[in-house]
Amino acid sequence: MPRFIARRLVGMVAVLFAVSVIVFVVFMVLPKQNPAQSLAGKNATPLLVENIEAEWGFDDPLPQQYLTMMKKVFTGELVQYEPRIPVDDRIVEGIPATFSLAIGAALIWLFFGLLLGYLSAIRAGGWLDRILTGVSIAGISIPVFFLAPVLIYLFANQLEIFPNGQYVPFSEDPGEWLNHLILPWFTLAVLSIGFYSRVLRSNMLDVMNEDYVRTARAKGLSERQVMTRHVLRNSLIPVITLFGLDFGATIAGTAIITEAIYSIDGVGLYAAEAVKKFELPPIMGVALYGAFFVVLLNTVVDVVYAYLDPRVRLGESASE
Repeated sequence: MPRFIARRLVGMVAVLFAVSVIVFVVFMVLPKQNPAQSLAGKNATPLLVENIEAEWGFDDPLPQQYLTMMKKVFTGELVQYEPRIPVDDRIVEGIPATFSLAIGAALIWLFFGLLLGYLSAIRAGGWLDRILTGVSIAGISIPVFFLAPVLIYLFANQLEIFPNGQYVPFSEDPGEWLNHLILPWFTLAVLSIGFYSRVLRSNMLDVMNEDYVRTARAKGLSERQVMTRHVLRNSLIPVITLFGLDFGATIAGTAIITEAIYSIDGVGLYAAEAVKKFELPPIMGVALYGAFFVVLLNTVVDVVYAYLDPRVRLGESASE
């Protein structure tokens, strides 16, 4: 297992290096526009553009320009120029809101997705399965930009149970933190609840037909033991992979619509504002930040995958 983890960490570093090179090429090399002009923004003065050209060394060879960019990223010198604000400071400010949104929504969609999928699988073909299937399909079909305004109208404007947006830090008021995030959590989780329940149901129905499940029943294990120890555990492996991708992407700032509708000042909203204004440094910073968390969580998922299914790490060892 330690060798497997070490290989995954080396692969993680390699992927992050490749991503950084791609970001450099896409934003600095491929555009026909002067990169200093792109970094400076739409309303930059000629003096600012000249200063950026000298600061970034755009007359240097491309490898040196890449090293300059990465130095700015790691030393906190990557800034947006109008106004002049360090990008990493702004991302760090948005991380608590984005993490609060992502973690809460992930717990909700994982719990209800697995619960509905499990109940559908053990009652496959019955009335409960048909009801849960309809609920899951409805959840998958409702887009965030439609669901969020409906929830705000019903529970914030009409019933006045929850506030209609904003973010309150946990350290400031835990009760208001929870109260302000309930609607965004469910808005972000509804689609994934339906999707995860369908994935788990399909996996469990496939696993139920495996020989080792029939063997477990023949040994005299109760149906509950068979379903939890053998069927559910092996059915969770693809779900864990899917969860790592979805959770990593959410932390990376892909919950842009949810953050924008509920005015949650997180990384996703910062990215949306940067794209709207075409501010290149924030876009680059968020892209690298997002890549780090996606790759990190995928590495964690690989390790968990290998723990649940030893054939994964044994297969790699045999191939060496």
